[in-house]
Amino acid sequence: MALPLMVHCLLLGGCLTRHEPVPRIVDDPGQRRSLDAVTPDNPVLSKRVRRGGLGHLTGVPRDWYPPKGAEKQWDAIVIHHSATENGNMALFDRAHREENHWVGVGYDFVIGNGTDSADGEVEVTFRWHRQMVGAHCKTPGNWANQNAVGICLVGNFDHMTPSKLQMASLAQLVQFLQARYRIPGAKVYGHQTTPGARSTDCPGDNFSMSDLRALINRKS
Repeated sequence: MALPLMVHCLLLGGCLTRHEPVPRIVDDPGQRRSLDAVTPDNPVLSKRVRRGGLGHLTGVPRDWYPPKGAEKQWDAIVIHHSATENGNMALFDRAHREENHWVGVGYDFVIGNGTDSADGEVEVTFRWHRQMVGAHCKTPGNWANQNAVGICLVGNFDHMTPSKLQMASLAQLVQFLQARYRIPGAKVYGHQTTPGARSTDCPGDNFSMSDLRALINRKS
């Protein structure tokens, strides 16, 4: 089933221009997967984790840790918005397979906005579980896809702001990744500021890197 409202800029990492309308991704109930359907042959969905804000975190979710023996060194983090009003990992996975003919969703993590997954819910993709090269940010030599963790927040932040729970979850996730891989703050990028990336608004005019840093510092 095709996604008639899916735009190709979304499939390349959430890159709508500010003048384009916010599309809505069309769900296909036949494509929905049970949380219990994760098998070695169907690794796309992992256990979903709903974050309750920085003040309620009691530890790092097990799913955030890569499998033993397969972990690679990551050098940077690239943050995206989906440039759609709704979405979740399964919908993006289907779109990336059908429209781009990729092996699946291009990001490592997807953070929900309360539409097709819970507000602030962190979904961990098969790329992270397999420590695979991403498909979220084209750069010379493909360095960002190879060496940077791709995180997508659901929403179009040219038209709205990320929710408080999305930002709290993002701050916790970024803090975990920075600590684990010794990634400095200078290498936590929005898509548009990633060195060598194509011109884009992503992650949107209303996404604030300074707000993200403030949340991370508050938790530190």
